Amino acid sequence: MVIHVVKQGESLYSIARDYGVNPAQLALENDISAKEPLVIGQTIVVQFPKTVHIVRSGQTLSSIARQYGTTVTMLYRNNWWLMGRSRIREGEVLVVEYFNQPNGTLVTAGYAYPSIHGELLRSVLPYLTNIVPFTYGIANNGSLLPLTDDQILSITQEYKTQPLLHLSTVTEQGNFSNGRASMVLNDVAMQRALAQDVLETIQKKGYAGIDVDFEFIFPEERERYAQFVALLRKTLNPYGYSVTVALAPKTFAEQKGLLYEGHDYALLGDAANYIFLMTYEWGYTYGPPMAVAPLPNVRQVVDYALTEIPAQKISMGIPNYGYDWTLPYIQGTSKAQSISNVRAVELARQYGAEIQFDSYAQSPWFRYYDENGAEHEVWFEDARSIQAKLMLAKEKALRGVGYWNLDRPFPQNWLVLNAVSYIA
Repeated sequence: MVIHVVKQGESLYSIARDYGVNPAQLALENDISAKEPLVIGQTIVVQFPKTVHIVRSGQTLSSIARQYGTTVTMLYRNNWWLMGRSRIREGEVLVVEYFNQPNGTLVTAGYAYPSIHGELLRSVLPYLTNIVPFTYGIANNGSLLPLTDDQILSITQEYKTQPLLHLSTVTEQGNFSNGRASMVLNDVAMQRALAQDVLETIQKKGYAGIDVDFEFIFPEERERYAQFVALLRKTLNPYGYSVTVALAPKTFAEQKGLLYEGHDYALLGDAANYIFLMTYEWGYTYGPPMAVAPLPNVRQVVDYALTEIPAQKISMGIPNYGYDWTLPYIQGTSKAQSISNVRAVELARQYGAEIQFDSYAQSPWFRYYDENGAEHEVWFEDARSIQAKLMLAKEKALRGVGYWNLDRPFPQNWLVLNAVSYIA
């Protein structure tokens, strides 16, 4: 795999010619139109097939996988454009194997709203160890707030991906509530009832475990939170269900702020089976323009986490989105628009912007002027920034990575992930 950065005057055909690959295949893999002009600074992922197969009449993915001693899942991963569909057509060209040399294995997870489009969900499931539908909240009586997750779970059953129940303190209004957290954490009987409710829901729905995400916990309840996570582990582990806990991105133990103080890395690392670091949102809706997940900031969080928690327990968060700020940024007034990484490139093309790459943050960005003359600044993710994050996870020998969230398409992410790592 090569990540090519588009230069002035280049086209999809010229890039394909220079690398000796099929331009139609290059367009298909990157999900771009050969008719649209490329953007200067845009990334193109170039892959080099080692073995290809032309589908003949009557063949299925299963029969082709058997013929080459591979799996249907690997055929999906090597052919993102299939979008997870099982039916193939005569004459289609499938890549059985690339010349890539993946290094090691990562556990991969991704969050998704139950409303995620079925085709998009099917396209990403082959690349995921776990999927986490968002979210089961907590009612004012301490019971689980229901989630309409039947469709997402039904589609997931078609693949090898294991779903995790997401438990948060989201209320009926859809907001995280430290009041709901406090209610549960100060009532042992309620905790036990909630743990039993979780167990029964997991068993009924077919989940493989739980991902616990209590945010904005009061500092004085940090130990109680860890005790509750330990209770969930004690309740679920005997049945073979795992407990993951999501942690705010801290860089030292006594970091101030309501987002951080209730999350004790050492205590929660001991209490849970696995840890998910929410390493994103440095650039956020109400903040100044900057990368969503600058690599040095992510590295700081990972380095601190490793002083408290074993690497084999830790997954690192990766954002699947960017932000578009209208300039000038005014603190307390400005509000950035969340956009997909694909949309970011479309905006650059629409307004004639050249995409830059911040070597420190390891993140792409650009500025443009809209129809009303307002200047904008956009930060997002591309193949380079994704590769940098995946290589950090590998450098630190982490258990894996997790994506927030899957509801927007980002084909290049899956190309890069599949090229650099085996997936558990």
